[in-house]
Amino acid sequence: MLDLSDYPVIYPQTVAWGDMDAFGHVNNVMYYRYIESARIFYMDMLNIFQQDVYTVVASNQCKYISPLFYPDQLKIGVRVEELRNSAFRMSYLLWSESQQKNVAIGEAVIVCVNKETMLKTEIPEIIHHRITEIELQVKHLI
Repeated sequence: MLDLSDYPVIYPQTVAWGDMDAFGHVNNVMYYRYIESARIFYMDMLNIFQQDVYTVVASNQCKYISPLFYPDQLKIGVRVEELRNSAFRMSYLLWSESQQKNVAIGEAVIVCVNKETMLKTEIPEIIHHRITEIELQVKHLI
């Protein structure tokens, strides 16, 4: 399994009291919220929201390794595993400060769509280039 050093972008996430459910652990839906926050952090680094495309999550998944509890601080590793013409596949690693281990892994396919037609469109060249630059920081070839 990969560790945080394999991810070029690390997003800090605080676990809040309200993230827990009636069973006393962080609700599974919160993992997707944490992943979303990490994804948006990465996207902001790309300046993709200033482009003439929208980004749409076509699919996503999360594998839960260990339950989370309040209080905790997570480090979420984010990377692009695969670049396609109009989409890219991102992976996420959630690492718990209090448990000192990986607690979940996730993946999502992000598709670029034209803002006017809402049809699938190519990833802007500047974004493609920036993703490659970020990913090469960990000598990881996508």
